Amino acid sequence: MNKRNLILLALAGSAAMLLGALAFQHIGGLAPCKMCIWQRWPHGIAVAIGLIALAVPATVLLLAGALAAAATGGIGIYHTGVERGWWDGPNTCTSGDISDLSSEQLLEQIMAAPLVRCDEVPWELLGLSMASWNAAISFALAGLWLFALAMPRRA
Repeated sequence: MNKRNLILLALAGSAAMLLGALAFQHIGGLAPCKMCIWQRWPHGIAVAIGLIALAVPATVLLLAGALAAAATGGIGIYHTGVERGWWDGPNTCTSGDISDLSSEQLLEQIMAAPLVRCDEVPWELLGLSMASWNAAISFALAGLWLFALAMPRRA
C-alpha cells in the first residue's frame, strides 16, 4: 500500500461516515442531535484535506487529516459518555436537572429544548451507539493518516 492509496482510503472512510450519517437522517428518518452534527464537521474537513493531499501530499496536510479524524473520534467518545450517563452533556442537548426550576422556567426550558436529545441512544449495533461506532472508525482513520505520514515520500 502506498501513501496515495492510504490517503484515498482515509478520505473515502470519512466520506463514507459522512454519507452514512446523512443516509440515516434523510433515508432512515433518524434526526441528528447537536453532538451528532458536531461529529460530522471533522469528517467533512478530513475529506477536503484528503482531496488537497492527493494533489500535494505535504506533511502538514497528512497531520491535519489525522487531527480531523481524531477530533471526530474524540467528540464520539464524549457523546458516548453523555449517552451512557457517564458525564453530563451540553445543557441545550440533554434533559439536565429540573429540580430547582419553577414551573415558568421549566416551561421555558421545554419550549427552547431541541427536538433530539444527545443523552438518548437512538440506534445501536452490537451494543455500540452510532457515536461509539464513529469514535472507533474515526480513530482507525486517524491511524491511516498517520501511517501515510510515516511512509517514505516516494512510497
